Amino acid sequence: MFLHPRKFVPISLAFTAISVASCDSGADNAIETPNIVFIHIDDLGWSDLGFMGSEFYETPNIDKLATEGLVFTHAYAGAANCAPSRANLFTGKNSPRHGMYTVNPADRGNPRTRQLIASPNADSIPSDIYNLANLFKDVDYTTAHIGKWHLSENPLTHGFDYNIGGDNRGHPGQGGYFAPYNIANIEQGPDGEYLTDRLTDEAVTFIKNNKDQPFFLHMSFYTVHTPLMGKEEMVEKYRMKNPTDNHFHPVYAAMIESMDENVGRILNTIIELGLEENTFIVFISDNGGIRAISRQDPLRAGKGSYYEGGIRVPMILKWPGKIQAASSDEPVTNLDFFPTFKNILGVELEDKILDGDDLSPLFTGGSIGKRPLIWHFPIYLQQYNGKVDQGRDPLFRTRPGSIIRYGNWKLHEYFEDGALELYNLDTDPGEKQSLADIHPEKTKELHQMLIQWRKELNAPVPDQRNPKYDPAFEQRRIKQVLSENNNMYTDDPLEFLRLLAFMSEESKVKCE
Repeated sequence: MFLHPRKFVPISLAFTAISVASCDSGADNAIETPNIVFIHIDDLGWSDLGFMGSEFYETPNIDKLATEGLVFTHAYAGAANCAPSRANLFTGKNSPRHGMYTVNPADRGNPRTRQLIASPNADSIPSDIYNLANLFKDVDYTTAHIGKWHLSENPLTHGFDYNIGGDNRGHPGQGGYFAPYNIANIEQGPDGEYLTDRLTDEAVTFIKNNKDQPFFLHMSFYTVHTPLMGKEEMVEKYRMKNPTDNHFHPVYAAMIESMDENVGRILNTIIELGLEENTFIVFISDNGGIRAISRQDPLRAGKGSYYEGGIRVPMILKWPGKIQAASSDEPVTNLDFFPTFKNILGVELEDKILDGDDLSPLFTGGSIGKRPLIWHFPIYLQQYNGKVDQGRDPLFRTRPGSIIRYGNWKLHEYFEDGALELYNLDTDPGEKQSLADIHPEKTKELHQMLIQWRKELNAPVPDQRNPKYDPAFEQRRIKQVLSENNNMYTDDPLEFLRLLAFMSEESKVKCE
């Protein structure tokens, strides 16, 4: 179900050929290629924008972008939380190829509730793995990362010329949205300066300084990741506004409005400098939102879950004259950006292994064709709030397993007990009623595709039993969680962090 208020716009504009030379690394020949402004939002849910149906959050600048670009209603993150999703985006490879599945540790939650020993998990991508920034550097783009990185200690070791505010941390820290800042690689601003504003100041400066040469800007806001901190005047505005069933948190709403204002500043800078016609803009979230903060109904669950609410995200592409304004319900993933940019630039790579597909056919109303989208998660991710998370059980957002979407069908496989869940997303986007027993042939078909995919990628499947597992304790813990008064709807950011960390005494939570 698409919530966009405007009607679908048929694409009749013929695709204008992209004039690029076939480029080798270090080539001297000039190429006619677009600037790339990749606006990457952190933890923004699928429905958390006006053009996606929200009546509580106010996002006029992004809504306008949606009317000018190609909106995807079935866009997916490569993973259900921050670091692995970003690793998939930047490498163009699915998680088993780079080994990053979550933010360490991989064995979240109480050990007595985990049946298996989790697979190993990488905490960064190696500097020698070819990534998007390297791709743009190879055709003489100036490259800048601004904001959250979360893939290594410094993006400068991964092909970026500039880095403002990026390192291996996943959020700005306690109190970190107002200066003095806690993040690295940024000069301190005046006390009280808002981080989202400051990062945009840096982006505007970069665009102005590089307006006469091709550039790749990874504009990666920390917002709307916890801790929840907004400008007080905006927070007060939303305290006075009537909430909806899905959207109700005034601080989160204030963070979204500030984000929208700053996206607008970037878009206006591009227009004012005369760069709009030759700039490819991407707007996307790195994963779904936290359900206890903002619900994505009718989608099930939220960040950290491989039900739709954890991985389906808002996404817009804009490139005037090349991408027609429209909406598309074709399933796409952030793995598709690497091959898309590679083909636009005309770059040939020695390493042919890319797990996504070129999105260019969709620019003109074409199709990529039916293909499987696959996620693999051989580890554990503990719950935020078992009462509202909508996980398979109230202790974990995700237990070890694999997931495949093929057409409108989606299959979940769980490694602990071998269970299979089959859903038809066309009739059941909320994944409420498994059809595995009703459609055994379809279940078998998708399961075999998953098995073959894991074999081809040598994906790890945990099979060692955890000696600490205690089924009686697990059942007691489930009852305890369901009976606890876990109130996640607090406006106090410090209290919110405390609530995120309470999950179990053994869990090492990093607000992921």
